[in-house]
Amino acid sequence: MESSLHKKQHLKPKRKSIMKQKWLYFMMLLPLTSLIIWNYIPMYGIIISFKDYSPAFGIMDSPWVGFAHFERFFNAFYFWDVIINTLRISLYSLLVGIPLPIILALMFNELRSKKYKSLTQTISYIPNFISIVIVVGMVTFFTSPVDGVINTVIEYFGGTPIDFIGSAKLFPHVFVWSGIWQTVGWGTLIYTAAMSGIPQDQYEAAYLEGATRMQCIRHITIPAIMPTIVICAILATGSVMSVGFEKVLLMQNDANLATSEVLSTYMYKSGILNAEYSFSAAVGLFNNLINFIVLYLVNKFAQKFSETSLW
Repeated sequence: MESSLHKKQHLKPKRKSIMKQKWLYFMMLLPLTSLIIWNYIPMYGIIISFKDYSPAFGIMDSPWVGFAHFERFFNAFYFWDVIINTLRISLYSLLVGIPLPIILALMFNELRSKKYKSLTQTISYIPNFISIVIVVGMVTFFTSPVDGVINTVIEYFGGTPIDFIGSAKLFPHVFVWSGIWQTVGWGTLIYTAAMSGIPQDQYEAAYLEGATRMQCIRHITIPAIMPTIVICAILATGSVMSVGFEKVLLMQNDANLATSEVLSTYMYKSGILNAEYSFSAAVGLFNNLINFIVLYLVNKFAQKFSETSLW
């Protein structure tokens, strides 16, 4: 009797809080419903990874094959090539893509002119709104070995034209740095917003004590935005096996296939072009499992060495 009474008393504040914020919960219904319909309900389709799926029989009536598709992928001669290519591009993107938005945001934060600061920030994140198709077209235009801008400059100084996209060795560099150009400005918005919450009196007190700008950045700004940096880094590493499918496919050709064939493009070719739906689903499930394991381990690492984590 006492325990049930205690539970009711304990639930009263929660009920009051829910009723007080009822309209906020109501506003959450639409995006939550959309998330469930488009992201969670279709997850039952992963069972085709363990079946020999045929559209004629449907998902439930297709015969079970167990781990046959996984064994086929693991034993394929191209398995390690695809994994290495994916990790090479992904880790390269992380190595460059995590620190650069932080550095750019710190530079923006040090600008004293609000107009110039707004102008430079706007210019930096405008490329984010350019479609991937146009970005690839721009990359092709600038790097073309025939009449590209970069090769025109190289020839002007007596050099030999370079086929950047057609080179398997140079493909990762072109892919990563063109992606950085497109997304780095947008990535700074998160850190700029975090910096806006830092009390200005901390900087004023530091300047009165004789601290330089670099010392203020090191001892005030970076520690203040460290939780944001950790969360963004965890989320970024959680998709380490997921390289942008559209851009790789648009930039891919026979000459650079040795380094441009990644898991996402391989799943597209095997699943859509070759109609091997079950095999493609098995590769995708393997990809997502690796991402989840990496996300879990990185989050545990963050819990151990910092006070910030996803859960």
